[in-house]
Amino acid sequence: MTGREKPRKRCRRYDVPWHAHYLTFSCFRKQPFFAGERAPLWFLEALDVARRREPFDLWAYVIMPEHVHVVILPAAGARISGILRAIKKPVADRALGWVLQSAPSFLPRMEQRRPSGKVIRRFWQAGGGYDRNLRSVHDVHEKVEYTHANPVRRGLVGDPGEWPWSSWRSWAEGTDEPIRIDRESFPPLRP
Repeated sequence: MTGREKPRKRCRRYDVPWHAHYLTFSCFRKQPFFAGERAPLWFLEALDVARRREPFDLWAYVIMPEHVHVVILPAAGARISGILRAIKKPVADRALGWVLQSAPSFLPRMEQRRPSGKVIRRFWQAGGGYDRNLRSVHDVHEKVEYTHANPVRRGLVGDPGEWPWSSWRSWAEGTDEPIRIDRESFPPLRP
């Protein structure tokens, strides 16, 4: 890619009460910033803190090497833009702080030159990511399954239970490690 960035698409957000959301957001230039253990743990911590600040129920997540998927149900009055900010900003701040302190040679991978010549540092791809309102119970279940199957589809593991950065084991084993899943609000799929 040249020094010019592609124009950002505007991501429309529809904060409709009682609609679950399927959110996807990527690392800057789709780089594998989540390839190790440090950044996924930062993400999970930020996700847990964010749901107390901008209330939402967490139904599923997967952290892939260069992007994440989450399925959430925002509380009444919560806005997706606030939820995203509460999740993404702490991860970016911690990553940049860690890189500045411990791995400054990594900084060029996070740099973006604006048309004005100003250089900014990014962890996340510019823009809002992908936000899909889930209007039916079927849509919710389909996106949770899609989320959990992502590492298998990519060929990273043979079974979703082998991927450490997913809520699959929480659902399969009923555990709340490493982060609590809000099973009590998850809608059952009726025949």
